[in-house]
Amino acid sequence: MKTILTMALAAWLVVLMPLQSLAQGVTEDRVRELVRETLLNDPQILMDAIAVLEQRAAVAEQQSVATVLQEQRDLIERDPNAPVLANPEGDVTVVEFFDYNCPFCRRAMPVVEELIATDADVRVVYREWPILGEGSVFAARAALASREQGLYEEFHWAMMGMNGRAEEQTVLAIAADLGIDIDQLWTDMEAPAVDEHIETSIRLAEMLGITGTPTFIIGQELIPGIVPLEVMEDVIETLRLAAQ
Repeated sequence: MKTILTMALAAWLVVLMPLQSLAQGVTEDRVRELVRETLLNDPQILMDAIAVLEQRAAVAEQQSVATVLQEQRDLIERDPNAPVLANPEGDVTVVEFFDYNCPFCRRAMPVVEELIATDADVRVVYREWPILGEGSVFAARAALASREQGLYEEFHWAMMGMNGRAEEQTVLAIAADLGIDIDQLWTDMEAPAVDEHIETSIRLAEMLGITGTPTFIIGQELIPGIVPLEVMEDVIETLRLAAQ
């Protein structure tokens, strides 16, 4: 906001000062006085300038995100180190950035489950993005490690549906209930592939300007928060129609 305010003042300075005064070399103190007087008389000028600059910044950000989505499409949708649920050969991919300790991610879980149950041609790619503390990091590493025992999907749904925080004790308890070999899990949690997945999630989130979980990516749409099933279905249908 401070940057936008500075830009707004600079942009309006030229408008506020007569060309003759500029040519005569008005002092810096006088410039400040003129700006102050004008803003006191009509503060709406500054508000209008800020609104314009904020709009331009939003458009520039959208264009930047669109470029990243296009350039990083293969990594976002086809990273071989990212878990895929539903139909691996589906024609539309839904990517979710999530954290096991995010209450909104847990509330979004039934929507994703219903989408998978009702759309046989959708792929769901999970990007483990643990941003809510050490428990989240442990949970993400354990989930990714469970792939080595072929139990990622079961582990994922169990942890998304758990009560309370995901911490070492609760995560290991869920793993044991699912029949996961805990000793092997500990070993696999230190695998380079686990580090690489989380690091890639962090890098992609930064490039895309993602600031919270859950965040969904469908085609060129980046959708933060809990997304109603109808919205997902509409975006998916639009993509399918465009591909015909």
